[in-house]
Amino acid sequence: MDAVLDYRTIAVAPRPSGFGAEITGLDLTRPLPADVLAEVKAAWARHGVVAFPDQPLELDVLEAFTLSMGGFGHDPYIKPMAGRPNVLELRREPDEKATNFGAGWHSDWSFQAAPPAATLLHSKVVPPVGGDTLFVDACRAYEALSPAMQRMLDPLRAIHSARQAYGSKGVFSRETEKRTLQIVVSEEADAALTHPLVRTHPVTGRKALYVSPVYTVGIEDLTPEEARAILGFLFAHLTQEEFIYRHKWREQMLLMWDNRCTMHFAEGGYDGHLRLMHRTTVAGEVPV
Repeated sequence: MDAVLDYRTIAVAPRPSGFGAEITGLDLTRPLPADVLAEVKAAWARHGVVAFPDQPLELDVLEAFTLSMGGFGHDPYIKPMAGRPNVLELRREPDEKATNFGAGWHSDWSFQAAPPAATLLHSKVVPPVGGDTLFVDACRAYEALSPAMQRMLDPLRAIHSARQAYGSKGVFSRETEKRTLQIVVSEEADAALTHPLVRTHPVTGRKALYVSPVYTVGIEDLTPEEARAILGFLFAHLTQEEFIYRHKWREQMLLMWDNRCTMHFAEGGYDGHLRLMHRTTVAGEVPV
């Protein structure tokens, strides 16, 4: 889909499907010139998930790059690093038994009025086994639906809430195993709002299914039974192998994904090993 010649200042190696790419030829420890930053943003929008290998970033640099992509998003229900209100440290110790964080298909913070456009994750310690992150191409999943199904879904609004995870009766409220990551259970998470079930990407103009098993709890104006039937079909459709990119981590790699057109799932499988990542989000817009 892409040739290296499409870009003047960076090298972009996309996966065969065009979903997911590796970007090399730049040093993120220094501010990027305007033309380079523009090409990075274009590649990110085009491929949904982009990886920058061999980038030994300190936290100041990670924060600066996040700001260059559009400013910080708001990360609720998780305590940030001390002195770093916009950075989450995703640390899982070798002896932890709690389920690894992010072990459910979701688009980050879709229950917010303006969910984050991007999430950035920088690997500091990568375990020798497990720990892959899986991504769904929600644009291709939408485009693979029949025209009749697309017409039915286009006007619908999905109901999003954090209650299943962070609410007063959510998964984390019932957790008994110790966890290094400090999660804040709150009644505020029980609230809900709606977004278009089919979202139009503000840069590419492509349509994507904007639902997830973790945060989508219903469909406006439909009965619970009707919504469960439609959402159950969509969740199964989205997570077919043909739409999934499995990301393999290496240390000192920065990964950036587009929450407006993807879902992701953090796999475990590394019990007995330390895993350490630093995470930021980029502010987004109200979905349309």
